[in-house]
Amino acid sequence: MRAEILSIGTEIMFGEITDTNAAYIASALPEYGIDLLWVTQVGDNPARLKEAFARAWERSDYIFCTGGLGPTEDDITRETIADMLGEALYVDAEQERVLHETFAARGITPFPPRNIKQANLIPSARAIKNPRGTAPGWWVERDGKVIAVMPGPPAEMHHMWDAEVAPELERRADSILVARTLKTSGIGEAAVDEMLSPLLAGVNPSIGIYARADGVSARIAAKAPTREEAWALIRPVEEEARKILGPAIWGIDDDSLASGVGRMLRDQGLTLGLMESASGGAIASAITDIEGASAYFTGSLVTYATDMKIAMGVPAEVIAEHGVISRETAEAMAKTARERLGCDIALSVTGIAGAEPMEGQPGGTMHLALTDGTSMDYTTFRYFQGREQSKRRIVLQALTMLRRYLMDRAARG
Repeated sequence: MRAEILSIGTEIMFGEITDTNAAYIASALPEYGIDLLWVTQVGDNPARLKEAFARAWERSDYIFCTGGLGPTEDDITRETIADMLGEALYVDAEQERVLHETFAARGITPFPPRNIKQANLIPSARAIKNPRGTAPGWWVERDGKVIAVMPGPPAEMHHMWDAEVAPELERRADSILVARTLKTSGIGEAAVDEMLSPLLAGVNPSIGIYARADGVSARIAAKAPTREEAWALIRPVEEEARKILGPAIWGIDDDSLASGVGRMLRDQGLTLGLMESASGGAIASAITDIEGASAYFTGSLVTYATDMKIAMGVPAEVIAEHGVISRETAEAMAKTARERLGCDIALSVTGIAGAEPMEGQPGGTMHLALTDGTSMDYTTFRYFQGREQSKRRIVLQALTMLRRYLMDRAARG
């Protein structure tokens, strides 16, 4: 089955927003045996939008489109599809009722008349529920072709896809592709490939090895008529891969390094505290992105200014002798964070987030330290591709350092 994605919105064409919806859809389609052949971005222009829909209708079996379902005059996705198919729009009574109830539940009265267009349908369309917004989607089916119309806001689109569109695609699929990704760290891409070489000859399941920012991943994929049969093919291969890779595996599938570290902290009954300088709180942000982080994370002292480091308890004489950007200051910060936050282990970072050198060290130089009160770990690196990238690299290095410590601690018993 051939598919096309239409991402609709002038704001996309102007670069005001990033089209993440297309990537979300594209990543899901292989699971249902659907081949994505085209991705089109088009603004809210009637002629160009109609041309894009007509072209997609001619060459694709499935068209997945996002955007243009709002209540304003430039939201013309419904109108364009109706025009392209030669069908008349009408106000669906059930959708009108849902709209009125939605606005009333939000305390918006009277009902804005302009929003009534969001209750429109055509004979070939049925409404798709949207509990996270006011605009229902459309499932259009005619002449053996499908147009799935979803809202532009990612929170609404993702929910609609997961709850409504994806299950419908699965019901129609001749085969289902499922995958298990084993995420590793501490070993290189070539080493993982060599370790798993006895399993790499398989076709179904197949294994792919990929280097990522958070380590090396082994993706085991299998295809079968049903999801259950596909998973049955994967399980024995996954078990063997786990035996081979052992403790190098820190997570699976959508796990982040932060979630893997959090799980290890929870399993070992430890609490973590931070003192951050160059990262500006980015490490704490990554850790608290994980639900339940309060069980093991006590907090972070974001001491960006030198005076604040001293005010929090970092000895002024250490900074005076060794400088702010130094191993000694990083270690003093870790000790201070552990004392001030009352945590089992503490990690600190100090460095240069910008491009300009400081204290004789080039931009991007970072010093990280970790202490549990009896031992001290330390690492340093230099990396600069802009402030934002530097912060991301700090987070990755900090979480990797934490994971290594926790693995060594677990190994010691």
